[in-house]
Amino acid sequence: MENTPQITRRGLLRAAALVPMAGTLAACATPQAQAPTSSAAPAATSAANPFGVDAKKPLEVWIFDGGFGTQYATDIHQPLFKSKYPDIEVKNNATKEITKVLQPRFAGGNPPEVIDNSGANAMDMGALAQDGQLQDLGPLLDAPSWDDPNVKVRDTLDPAVIDFGTYDGKFFTLGYVNYIHGIWYSQKAFRDNGWEVPKTWDAFLALCETIKKSGKMAPFTYAGKHPQYLYEPLLTMAGKIGGSEVLVNLDNLEDGAWTAEPVLQSAEAWAEVGAKYLMEGTAGLDHVQTQTAQNKYQVAMLPSGSWLENEQKTTTPDDFEYGMFPIPDFTGSDKLPYGTLHTRPGETFIVPSRSPNPPGGMEYLRAMLSKKAAGDFSELVRTVSVVKGAGEGRDLTPGAKSATDALAAAGSNTVYFRWRQWYAQLHDEAIAATGQLMSGGVTAKEFTERLQKKADEIKADSSIKKYKR
Repeated sequence: MENTPQITRRGLLRAAALVPMAGTLAACATPQAQAPTSSAAPAATSAANPFGVDAKKPLEVWIFDGGFGTQYATDIHQPLFKSKYPDIEVKNNATKEITKVLQPRFAGGNPPEVIDNSGANAMDMGALAQDGQLQDLGPLLDAPSWDDPNVKVRDTLDPAVIDFGTYDGKFFTLGYVNYIHGIWYSQKAFRDNGWEVPKTWDAFLALCETIKKSGKMAPFTYAGKHPQYLYEPLLTMAGKIGGSEVLVNLDNLEDGAWTAEPVLQSAEAWAEVGAKYLMEGTAGLDHVQTQTAQNKYQVAMLPSGSWLENEQKTTTPDDFEYGMFPIPDFTGSDKLPYGTLHTRPGETFIVPSRSPNPPGGMEYLRAMLSKKAAGDFSELVRTVSVVKGAGEGRDLTPGAKSATDALAAAGSNTVYFRWRQWYAQLHDEAIAATGQLMSGGVTAKEFTERLQKKADEIKADSSIKKYKR
């Protein structure tokens, strides 16, 4: 290919991992040149227009067509934005294949203004930040909120949004949804069968055995084609066993972090579930297939996040009554108490710095962060926004209420990990290793050693930007 851009080893590895069939296109999928800039003078800034948005310059938006769908963009966010900027043409697009569709746009120097970079095929945030492709959203945090010019945007947000969106001291990514992870089930099925939510691991295994022997449904499943759905509860359990520092050590690529005893214990526990209690055929099913099987009462429990209820709204029986419970206590010696949750800002939006209209992109995000936009979003897609108070006075569905109540009960006992966003190669390795763990292809010890080896390789690779927390 002629005029192949210079690419980092990280970019090459990530492109090859994500788009293996794309050939030379994948190799060209790392950004190269600054997009042409407009010769027009920027508009004057003010409290009402803090970024100097050109009121006639078009805006291109790409939404991940996943668990929350795309209606919120076309029916809530864009009409609100257009109410203030009626002459700006907003071109709306949606895809399930964010990387495949948009990475070549970065390579060509013409990315769109707003991207919901989410889903299993999201672009590598760490690589984009490292390569200077993301607009610094610090001015967005310090801008007047859409609702009240006397209140800064940063003061309307869950503080975790800023922590998660910051790379090397700069705020680059905006998580819009408060992802609340746990084990999901039908409250109706549990009630009808007399099954109780387990609070200890022994009780969880006993429940799995009871369900299995009943012959009514399989005890457990997960998205076999997307094993990250399973490594989430595995790592949450490890954090419960050994404390949040277990997950901090993973993020910081500390020596022996993956082979630490809490990670090994958790891997052993979940491998037992894989060996004894999985729904038949789990390894070959994706998230929608396993979730639909649950809606059909073919399986009792699965791990997911607070987007699940909305994602399954077309197949869920009216009386299904989603519920969510936290990872049970492994032993009475867990360092973190029952009710500890993995929660983090998700559905991550970015504004590419080399798009034709970054000010317009930031203004679009400012509109999204209004209390009305966030509240309408929460009600439409049955989830919790990161905007403070956005859910007040809104009707919550059973699943959203269950997750919200669990989060309230957890209080400060929440855990998270960031290596998935920082080191895409490690994420890819974890996906493969988790799938093998749950199918019996590797032992728990081999699982931890495999991931430690990959973490050590990344740590030793000077071409990969390192992050700390």
